[in-house]
Amino acid sequence: MEINVDIVIVGAGIGGLATSLGLHRLGVRSIVLESSDSLRTSGFALALWTNAWRALDALGVGDSLRQRSIHFTRFQAFSANSGLPTAEISLEADNKPIDYDSRCIKRQEIVETLERELPPGTIKYSCRVISIQQSGLYKLVHLANKTIIRTKVLIGCDGVNSVVAKWMGLPKPIDANRSAIRGYVEYPKAHGFEPKFCAYFGGGVRIGFLPCDHKSLYWFCTFTPSAVDYDEKIEGSPTKMKQFVLSLANNVSKEAYNILERTSLDSLYCAKLKLRTPWNILMKENIVKNNTCLVGDALHPMTPDIGQGGCSTLEDSVVLARCISEAIFAKNLEDDDQLCKIIEVGLEKYAKERKWRIFNLISTSYLVGLAQESNGKVISYLREKFLAQFTIETMVKMGDFDCGKLLT
Repeated sequence: MEINVDIVIVGAGIGGLATSLGLHRLGVRSIVLESSDSLRTSGFALALWTNAWRALDALGVGDSLRQRSIHFTRFQAFSANSGLPTAEISLEADNKPIDYDSRCIKRQEIVETLERELPPGTIKYSCRVISIQQSGLYKLVHLANKTIIRTKVLIGCDGVNSVVAKWMGLPKPIDANRSAIRGYVEYPKAHGFEPKFCAYFGGGVRIGFLPCDHKSLYWFCTFTPSAVDYDEKIEGSPTKMKQFVLSLANNVSKEAYNILERTSLDSLYCAKLKLRTPWNILMKENIVKNNTCLVGDALHPMTPDIGQGGCSTLEDSVVLARCISEAIFAKNLEDDDQLCKIIEVGLEKYAKERKWRIFNLISTSYLVGLAQESNGKVISYLREKFLAQFTIETMVKMGDFDCGKLLT
């Protein structure tokens, strides 16, 4: 069976849903292909900085999500070696952006909120893309269920192992030589923790936690395997993963240890960290090619050290929806071939707007992570004296970005 759709988005994660919603708000129809048989709500939580909330406000869902999360303005950094405080920042009214907003929120809340705002039938479940073909100005998207979708525009929001990115010819993301274990803790009653971001740096390890709401906490542990005698075989065993992360926290903080100890085995996740080399982003054809483009981790996987993975994905979505809409409605074009060509101009504008921002985020995140987890004596000294403060200030600064409204 072959069907025709003007705009096809691959992947119903945060990027795919946000891009489709942005287009919908601007009167442009799209469909979202999702390989799973239902909405993927897996994943625990993520910190969203000011730039993400500006994007969510542009999409019209910011206020709804704020009601289910806690605003934080305090940041504390500690030495992972001694447990002593190394930096603290409190963003009061006189030293923060007027609309500063940072919160940690469950991933499930985000995707379900975005999904509810889309027209019924926008998401097509059990639609796994197995191949893509160029056919003149169009793409033929072949699905595992034998359906073929003919489309003018193809948008890859299908994550770090993107099928769309592979078809475009992008090199695979590289290994950052670091790993992360993440977890989520639900308390039967209020957990009692202040609304602040706490992190421990050093010795090849970074452990941090922050509240999502009054009864739940999100925590993360990133580490350099060679620095902490890590055995990759534990990745298939939640019990061993928990034992490993507790062994790291035991030398860091009793508070952090107690949080990790309360984590149930089904609330643990381990992954190797990957990133797209930043110079690959500077080539236009790696972002846009033949009316095909990429969003989020499909385009720019990055290490989590400044908390901008999900935030930058939301930026992508707003900018892309705006660029496509501006191109489509700039002229009254009835001819499909002309429409394909004018949309190409919009996609190229998206690539131009995003490439340096993405280059900066990937590079900064990688370098900050390198400094945070380094085991060298000089870096350890600088980290405890200066770099912890610099890291927090960098996170806040990189989050103070405005992707703009949907309508200019």
